[in-house]
Amino acid sequence: MAEKKDVVIIGAGAAGMMCAIEAGKRGRRVLVIDHAKAPGEKIRISGGGRCNFTNIHAGPKNFLSANPHFCKSALARYGARDFLALVEKHGIAWHEKTLGQLFCDHSAKDIIRMLLSEMRDAGVELRLETTVESVERHGAGFRVMTGDGPVDAQSLVIASGGKSIPKMGATGLAYKIAEQFGLALVETRPGLVPLTLDPVQLETIGELAGVAADAEARSGKAAFREAVLITHRGLSGPAILQISSYWREGQDIVLKLMPDIDIASIVKGMRRTNGKQAVQTVLADILPRRLAQFFADAAKLTGKQLADLSDRSIDALSATIQAWTIKPAGSEGYRTAEVTLGGVDTSGLDSKTMQAKSVPGLYFVGECVDVTGWLGGYNFQWAWASGFAAGQEV
Repeated sequence: MAEKKDVVIIGAGAAGMMCAIEAGKRGRRVLVIDHAKAPGEKIRISGGGRCNFTNIHAGPKNFLSANPHFCKSALARYGARDFLALVEKHGIAWHEKTLGQLFCDHSAKDIIRMLLSEMRDAGVELRLETTVESVERHGAGFRVMTGDGPVDAQSLVIASGGKSIPKMGATGLAYKIAEQFGLALVETRPGLVPLTLDPVQLETIGELAGVAADAEARSGKAAFREAVLITHRGLSGPAILQISSYWREGQDIVLKLMPDIDIASIVKGMRRTNGKQAVQTVLADILPRRLAQFFADAAKLTGKQLADLSDRSIDALSATIQAWTIKPAGSEGYRTAEVTLGGVDTSGLDSKTMQAKSVPGLYFVGECVDVTGWLGGYNFQWAWASGFAAGQEV
C-alpha cells in the first residue's frame, strides 16, 4: 500500500522548505523528500558560511529569464522584507553589506534551523537520504516511488534545484520530470561562474594571478561594477560572476579598471609636476603594482619617464587600462557555478501559483525554473518567493 500525503515536495532546499512551511500552515499533510544527508546544503555554504539570505533591493530587474515579467507576481507577494521579518522573529542577528546584501551575523545554519523549526511547527515531515526512483500520474494526483516505497499525493512540488555544484548533490532531476510531463525547457548553462582563458592568454597574464582590482565588467549591454580577480585559470570576483550570466562563448569582456578615476588626467598632471618619474611608478599609485607593471610592459613604456610621453601615448595607455578587452575561452562550468541559468520554461507555468498549466497539481519552484538572479542574495529571494507562492496553492 502506498503512503498517503496531500503534498510531496522533492527537494529540501530553500524553495522546497519555504513551500512546505506555507502548505503545512494551511493544514496540508506535507512530506519533503531529499536524497542528501542534511537539508539546505546550499544555504549552509552560501555567503562564506554566513548566508546572503536576501537583498533588500530585490525586484524583477535583478533577474534573467526568457520572460522577464514572470517573476513579478511572486516577488510582489513575498518580498525581501517579508523574509527579513521571519529572520527577526527567530532572533537571528543580521547585517547589511554593500549593495543591499543581507547576511547572518553568525552562521548560515541559523537560517536552516529557522526553516526546520517553522516546518516542525507546521507539521511537515522531512525525509532525508531518500531517493526518488520515479514519478507518475496516479488517479487525480501523483505517485512518487521512493527508495522506501510509494507515496501518493494530490500535489507534487519539484524543488530539486539545477545542475550547479554537483558535489552538493545537484542532479538535474527537475528537468527530467518536466520533460516527462511535456513541459518545455530553456537551455541550461552555468551562471554566476568564473570565466576561463585559453593557454595563450594565460601565459600573457599568468603573472597577475591573485591580483584584484575595482572594475566595471561589460558584456554587450550588461555592465557590473565590483571587484575583478585574476586567477590561475582566468577571471573571477563579483563583477565577473555577475557578467558571466550575460556572457556567451565567443563574446568579449571589457574591463574598465578603476572606473572612478580619470587615469589620463592624473598621468598628464604628474608629467607636469614630476616628469622624471617612471611610467610604471605613477601607474602603481593608481593600480595594484603588478597590474601597473603589466600595462607599462604591454605599452613598451617600462623605464620611460613621464616627460617622454605625448598626450596621445598617455591617452592610449589610459584607454588600454580602462577598456581592457579579453575574450574568455569558457567558464569553469557547473562545478563552481553558483546557479543554473535557464530551466523549466515559464511559459508553461502559472506565475501566481508556479503550477504547470497543462498538468494540474504539478508545481516547479526555485532554481529549476527559468528565473535566475544576480549575485547578492537575489536567488535566495526567488526561492523564498516562488516557494511561498506555491505553498499557498498546493
